[in-house]
Formats: sequence, structure tokens, C-alpha cells
Amino acid sequence: MEFLKFIFYGIIQGLTEFIPVSSTAHLKIISLLFGFEDPGSSLSAIMQIGSVFAIFWYFRGSIFNFKNINFKKQTYSFLSNKLYKSIFIGTIPIFFMGGIIKIFIPGFSDSFLRSNLSIALVSLLMSLIMLFAEISTNKLINLANHKYRNSLYIGIAQAFAIIPGVSRSGVTISTALLFGWDRKEAAKFSFLLGIPAISLAAIVEFLSSVNQLSTFPFIPLFAGLITTFYFSLLAIDFVINYVSSRGLKIFIYYRLIFGTLILLNL
Repeated sequence: MEFLKFIFYGIIQGLTEFIPVSSTAHLKIISLLFGFEDPGSSLSAIMQIGSVFAIFWYFRGSIFNFKNINFKKQTYSFLSNKLYKSIFIGTIPIFFMGGIIKIFIPGFSDSFLRSNLSIALVSLLMSLIMLFAEISTNKLINLANHKYRNSLYIGIAQAFAIIPGVSRSGVTISTALLFGWDRKEAAKFSFLLGIPAISLAAIVEFLSSVNQLSTFPFIPLFAGLITTFYFSLLAIDFVINYVSSRGLKIFIYYRLIFGTLILLNL
């Protein structure tokens, strides 16, 4: 049963971390729907480690490409100085917001914002934001020609993903589209920007719950992390290819239905 539970958590975490529907909300709501307990913020963050490794693996050609970095051809290498700076700038807001919340609002993760009502309302709000993003025009900005202020705006939006139900990928991709990014480029930057953000969250929660690790069965937890890694790869590939060709419409409808169903069952 423990294996089944952690593999279940891994599937949900892996799919919903990168599909713009909120992994935190789905880990709680779907777990309760299938009779599993809410994994909580600590276990949820630890499971995100599998998603972090998936990003590194999927973009390994860019991240670990130490050869033939041709700036004149404006390659998308992660070692590009501009991209490094953009990711750093975009990470600053969530670093400060997360730090402030962790220090001054220790009970934030178990507050009203994690309630079913809050998740439902946030999901409906996100469907509206994603709709505006979908109908926005002039999607010409990409990783090569973007400005640093674009990175800051997207980073500020990412900081709000601390609120359960927002969806880090959903809010960053939507913000990028609202400011004129190309769909595929918006998805790529969202995932690359997620490396430090997701890693920091996982590390902080891991250190905070180190005394609880003995309560987590090691082998089932490891199986959950492997499952998270595999399904995260599937989700990344799906979002990059789907969003670039079809946009966010299907996710808008889904979030609208998801939020409405939660409200009807309160």
C-alpha cells in the first residue's frame, strides 16, 4: 500500500508540476478523492526533487553544453551569459517572498490558502488569467531577444506560485505570453526558470523536515521520486510541443471545470 501511495503521488506530482494546473492543488484534491491523505507541503516539496532532475535531464543538451557556444548565432545554451542573468533575475522575487513567508509566516503552508475553497477560487482566477494570455497578440519575444525586465516580470509572477492552486508553470507561461513571448519560448523559459525555484523549495522543505525523514519509508519514497522523474519528462515534452502549436485553451477549460467541481462539493 505504501508503494502504491508514493507511486500515486509521483504520477500526480510529475504530471502537474509542468502542466499548468498546479501540482500542490492536485496532490491534495486528487489524493483525497482516491482515499489517500494529503501528502502535505513537506512531502510535496521533497517529491519535487524528481521534477528538478527531469528538467536537468530534458535540457541536458543546453545546460551541460560546454562546447561550441556560438553567441553570434544566438544559441539557446544555458551557459549563455544572458540566460544565466535572466534566470538569476527571475529567481530573486520568489527567493525573497519565500524567505519572508518561511521566517515570518511559518504556518503559511497549512493556512486557509491550502483549503479547498481557496484552491477552487485560485483555480478559477488562473483560468481567467490564462484566457487573457491566450488571446494576447504580438508573440515575438524569445530567449535570444528578450529584455531583462521580461525576466523580472515573469519572476514576480512566479513568486505567486507559493500560493496553492496558482501553478508555477501556468502563471509564468501566462505572464510571458501577456508580455509578448512566443509560446514555445515561453514554455522553455518557464521550465529553465523553475530549476532554482523548485530546487530551493525542495531543499528548504527537506532541511525543515529532516527530523521527519524517519517517518517516510525510504524504498516507497525512492519509488515515488523515480515515478515523479519519469512523468515529469512526459509532461515537459507534452507542454512544450502542445502549447507551441495549440496554446492554453485546453488548460483554461480544465482549470475552470476543476475549480467549479471543488466549489460544488464543498
